Amino acid sequence: RYIYGGRVSLEEYDTSDIIEILVASRELGLKELISHLQSFLIENKKNWMEQNFNLIYKTSFENDSFLKLQNFCTELISKEPEKIFNSINFISLSEKFLISLIQHNNIKKNVIQVWEHVLKWGIAQNPRLPSVLSSYSKEDFITLENTLHHFIPFINFFSLTSKEYLDNVYPYKKIIPKDLRKNLFKYFIEQSSNNPEPMIIIKETSSKSIDSKIITIRHAELISKWIDKLEITDKMKNSYEFKLILRGSRDGFSPSKFHEICDNQFRTITIIKVKDSNEILGGYNPIEWKSNLAIGDMIDSFLFSFIKIEENIEDYILSRPKEEKNVIENDSFSGPVFGNRDLELYGESYMQGCCHPGDYDTLIRKTEGFFSVEEYEVFQIKKID
Repeated sequence: RYIYGGRVSLEEYDTSDIIEILVASRELGLKELISHLQSFLIENKKNWMEQNFNLIYKTSFENDSFLKLQNFCTELISKEPEKIFNSINFISLSEKFLISLIQHNNIKKNVIQVWEHVLKWGIAQNPRLPSVLSSYSKEDFITLENTLHHFIPFINFFSLTSKEYLDNVYPYKKIIPKDLRKNLFKYFIEQSSNNPEPMIIIKETSSKSIDSKIITIRHAELISKWIDKLEITDKMKNSYEFKLILRGSRDGFSPSKFHEICDNQFRTITIIKVKDSNEILGGYNPIEWKSNLAIGDMIDSFLFSFIKIEENIEDYILSRPKEEKNVIENDSFSGPVFGNRDLELYGESYMQGCCHPGDYDTLIRKTEGFFSVEEYEVFQIKKID
């Protein structure tokens, strides 16, 4: 029932023991000790924490009590990401975190360094792979490709010289998607002929904007690629205007308001911000919305979700119809409905939405069921000539 004061000499403890004391202090609610331990680690054990970054990162973000350590991690990621690559437990980093890391401006410019460390990480995840590349079988390349296929879109191979590509990437060409491999081959042939034509994987977006409280222009450009059924690595074929026609906080959250504004509107994107969450959910409807009880058949529709991290918008789920039938549902008592409740907003004030597996191939939330809506927007999509 009581906790008495005392003194402890932290210099006598291993750093890993201090981390354990920190975690125990959080469980006991010892705020002053938590603050002191964090300061001690940052001031005296910086090198150790850099070398054991994965442990520090996981520990610091388990609870908001460790804000000083969180700031330490965030600053290291932003200013000195190469130290994370060189940490002793680099290969233990999660795929999601490593993808986020290689997108930072301080590191993504050094494509060779990114490629080498991504390869190192991928090979370490598969300890049965041969130690010599010349010994790789077809199955070995497939194994490595499956491990690294989420990383490939974020590595700008086109910024390499022909020699860098041939020396460092070409030996692993079998893990590169075929279309990208062809584009790279063409690009470096042209480059060697002194007639290079720069290729852009994702358009620069700093000069553009979108009227949204939920998504950024980078989200919009990725959605535009999905409309054209492109891969994330493909060059955009068309540009689209996202014209805001409805915003819940401005126009209301009722089904009647949705149908008043959106009925008879073609090619719309619905964007939903889930309450008390970082989730963004959405769907594309190529055909018009209606108030009558009817089902729309359209294979070009799709659903999607993002975890709202602006620097890592590619953390998404994309879900397309299993077949052409029953992918859009019209109902005056509900707002937008995709499939058999694959994504639906309903209720007089949209207090709830739901996601259930049905007519689309992938559930766009980690768990099915109900959720509350913080904000939602509907955009009409128009191609820009």
